[in-house]
Amino acid sequence: SSGINAEYGGGLEKQWEGEEREMVPSPKVPTYDLQPTMNAAGVAEAMVRQIKLGKHPFVMCNFAPPDMVGHTGKYEPTVQACTETDRCIGEILAACREFGYVFLVTADHGNAEKMLSETGGPHTAHTCNRVPFYMDGGSASFLPEEPAMAICDVAPTVLKLMGVEQPSAMGGRSILA
Repeated sequence: SSGINAEYGGGLEKQWEGEEREMVPSPKVPTYDLQPTMNAAGVAEAMVRQIKLGKHPFVMCNFAPPDMVGHTGKYEPTVQACTETDRCIGEILAACREFGYVFLVTADHGNAEKMLSETGGPHTAHTCNRVPFYMDGGSASFLPEEPAMAICDVAPTVLKLMGVEQPSAMGGRSILA
């Protein structure tokens, strides 16, 4: 997703030195409820391939189906999107375990967890619900959960896991114990 490039690239779409990108195309359909799995399998395949290569100390991806299909407000396709994304995350987790990567998963907002509005119609917008931040592998652990944890804490946490000093210009804090 180009959005993830900007979010983790300092707000810029440019490719940084040492960065390698693989864009997995989304299906060409009028609305994503018509193909709710989108190309989650392609994203998982690309991630597993990179993990197996072991070329990069950090690899990341964005799974769009729960968000993009959730925006349609259609329940069954959104369930299909979440189910396929969950399956694909499982493939990546298995590869991380096999090849010694620390696995992290989170989201920048909710969407698919709320499909009905207060009036009973479809809810198609992002939510402000708290999202999980899950880690598997390695010897690090998270601090006890605090309400103040936020999306700005993800990058500092990744840097600390990698042993890289957090730049002074970067907001947020590591949430590793």
